[in-house]
Amino acid sequence: MGTMLIQFTNEKALKLLYDLEELNLIKVIKENVVAKKVKLSDKYKGILTKKEGEKLNKHIKQIRGEWDNI
Repeated sequence: MGTMLIQFTNEKALKLLYDLEELNLIKVIKENVVAKKVKLSDKYKGILTKKEGEKLNKHIKQIRGEWDNI
C-alpha cells in the first residue's frame, strides 16, 4: 500500500483517522510531521533542457515587452 501526507483543516478529521486506525483500516505512522520546504529552483532543476529554457526565457521577455507597450 502507499503512504500519504495529510494536512488537517479540522480537528474532527484527526479523530476520524484514529477511528479508522482502530478498525485496522489504516495505520497512523507519525504525528506532527512537518513537510520539508524545498526551494522552487531545486524542485524544478533539470526539468527543462537548455534549449527549452532559452526558448521560455525569450517568450517571457516578449510577453513582458508587450505589457510595457500597453
